[in-house]
Amino acid sequence: MRVFGQLQPAQRRNLGILFVAGLLFWASLSSLLPTLPLYIRDAGGTSQQVGWVMGAFSIGLLAFRPALGRLADGHSRQIVLLIGMGVVGIAPIGYWLSDGILWVALVRAFHGISIAAFATAYVTLVVDFAPEEKRGEILGYMSLVNPIGAAIGPALGGLLQEFAGYGPSFFFSALLGLVGFLCTQSVREQRRGHWGSLPMDGAFWSLLGSPKVRSLAWVMFLVGLAFGTQTTFVALLIQEAGAPLNPGLFYTSVAFASFGVRLLTGRASDRYGRGPFISLSLVTYALAMGILIVANSSGAFLAAGVAVGCGFGTLIPLISALVADRSEPAERGRLFSLVMCGFDLGIGLAGPLLGTLAAGTGYRAMFGYAALLSLASLGSFLFFSNGRPGDSLRFALGLGPDSSSVHLEGGRNRLGSQEPDPLEPPDRPAPLETGSRS
Repeated sequence: MRVFGQLQPAQRRNLGILFVAGLLFWASLSSLLPTLPLYIRDAGGTSQQVGWVMGAFSIGLLAFRPALGRLADGHSRQIVLLIGMGVVGIAPIGYWLSDGILWVALVRAFHGISIAAFATAYVTLVVDFAPEEKRGEILGYMSLVNPIGAAIGPALGGLLQEFAGYGPSFFFSALLGLVGFLCTQSVREQRRGHWGSLPMDGAFWSLLGSPKVRSLAWVMFLVGLAFGTQTTFVALLIQEAGAPLNPGLFYTSVAFASFGVRLLTGRASDRYGRGPFISLSLVTYALAMGILIVANSSGAFLAAGVAVGCGFGTLIPLISALVADRSEPAERGRLFSLVMCGFDLGIGLAGPLLGTLAAGTGYRAMFGYAALLSLASLGSFLFFSNGRPGDSLRFALGLGPDSSSVHLEGGRNRLGSQEPDPLEPPDRPAPLETGSRS
């Protein structure tokens, strides 16, 4: 991690604060993964209702992503960060105080605002502080907060629920979030330019007219459907299979695998390109869903968790880096929000949609659908991620540059004519510095 020694003291300080806040955020959020589906079921919810309630998380995500992305670009990243930490600290208490499935669903929707805010602000702040040529490496290291937090949270949340009940697990989650809220107040933003190809007053969803983000949003939507299936139903599948495994340990295996792969792929993507590593991550996630179709033992479920961790430990940081490569500082929050809206929508639809499709066939059928969706996301990335299918395939396999990049070796001039971007002005000035060079 010598790259951090090359940064200015203020940049290292801010990244350090962000790292601690990220650990607390993801530990808080993930501590409820193994317990909340069981809490809903014990409250009288059917498997279909479990899917609907868990999917309500994406209501808050989708409803608030546009406004929060605009707020991060036009006003303050830190305010958006504080909103995310505040919500993640309040929502667990709401679950405990809820009386009935409907109220749990409403709190779940409110809880979704936390990721819409925190993830947007966290990634954009990290990119603001990172030198362009080291962006993938720094994002890879800073994204370690997700697997570390996800290793701590589910294990402790599952143990608290098992030995002390639901109440202590909810209060533990809330405490982590509130401590993180205090921590994030010390973050100091850097000055950034206000130029970008996207007007601040433009309609958020009209940004899908840009091919540089439309294809990525579609890939993330398909992945989100598979991911939502996994997070909603894997604990119930483990119980149905009779495997002697605490569901929290599945998420711990995900976290450890994700930790290891993030140490390698971010730095490698700076050197060899984002495309081949994103393609490999989608193959790995499809493999994980395939393992879950046939898993019956603790070892098989843990192996699936390792594959999930390798897939997502590569995908999320590198998709974030790719969006940053394709955007200017003053539009980063909105473009990242838009791409992740595809992921949010997939997660939101996964529970009710796949839960309904597989209602009469059991949980394993859901993971069969999830495997097919993962393969579909791979096909979409291979052929539509970079303009024309041929250019996309070369980029996805590491044989050609990203034609939509506006930084470093942006291949727009190297590849010749590409699909015109309706959001890009014909004569664009040179990219602004992010402030990390100051």
